[in-house]
Amino acid sequence: MHSDQSNAAQVSVLVDRAKQGDREAFDGLVGLYTPQIYNLALRITGSSEDAEDCVQDAFVRAFSRLHTFRGEAAFSTWLFRVAINVANDSAKRRTRRPLPASQLAAADSDGEGPDLETIAGPNAEQAPTPDEAAILRQRREIVLAAVQSLPDHHRAVVLLYDFQGLSYDEIAHITGTRVGTVKSRLNRARLALKELLTPHLELLRD
Repeated sequence: MHSDQSNAAQVSVLVDRAKQGDREAFDGLVGLYTPQIYNLALRITGSSEDAEDCVQDAFVRAFSRLHTFRGEAAFSTWLFRVAINVANDSAKRRTRRPLPASQLAAADSDGEGPDLETIAGPNAEQAPTPDEAAILRQRREIVLAAVQSLPDHHRAVVLLYDFQGLSYDEIAHITGTRVGTVKSRLNRARLALKELLTPHLELLRD
């Protein structure tokens, strides 16, 4: 709790300084949030190259609009909204592709949100064998490909809730909707994912 309060205070100071034109302070915010924004964009676009571009575009857009941030929600909530809009625009311009296993493994080892293994595989206490590792990679690719195939508004709530670990209230702020709408979209997204993953149940089964 103390760490969370300290981090929130640090972000608040950086935001205040950045709004006054302190570029070094904004660079500090970039350093804090780049991993989360990159992994979110990676899961939306399915491309590491596109995700890197989205990170740059999101922070450029955020810097230019920083004067509009009123502090009514957390800065991270405001930033996620900017990043999702940028990533969705990028995904629409190019056909999304399932992530290669190496990129997916990197996206799931950042400590941000639940590990995909909790969704697509067992939590083994010991390191998996090469065969088990190959199966886990397949499971991850299948799950993420299914997530990427969802409509934008459904994919967003799944990524923000199940992968980033945000609350309904935070997601409502990010998506500009009500909490009830977030819950409804999340429920529909999970039903759609269940249907998409049904043909792969044998592989996904523990």
